[in-house]
Amino acid sequence: MSTDSRPLYQRIADELRDHIAAGTLKEGDRAPSTNELSAFHSVNPTTAAKALTALHQEGLVEKRRGLGMFVTPTARERILQQRRAHLARDYIRPLLREAAALGLSPRDLDAAIEQERKKHED
Repeated sequence: MSTDSRPLYQRIADELRDHIAAGTLKEGDRAPSTNELSAFHSVNPTTAAKALTALHQEGLVEKRRGLGMFVTPTARERILQQRRAHLARDYIRPLLREAAALGLSPRDLDAAIEQERKKHED
């Protein structure tokens, strides 16, 4: 059972955002349809449609009558800009607060980050 408390449509929309950010859904690609998302995630079509509507409202996909939803030319950059803006607030500031609480010097913190980066590369 998932511990993610966000509504299903938000999780589906976030998954689609991840695909756009990663480039697996590129500019001009057709996004999965409501029925495809509904079947894949085993959710009501209304839930899947709500996820696509959220992306449409953000300008990440555009409707083409009779064809479906397609990734907009600016979608990837919009997502990356938003994630960059949240990086400091959601990760860097809390990391700095915790490092200060632990009494770590900037050099100690740099070393810890470098150590984790190396682990991640392997």
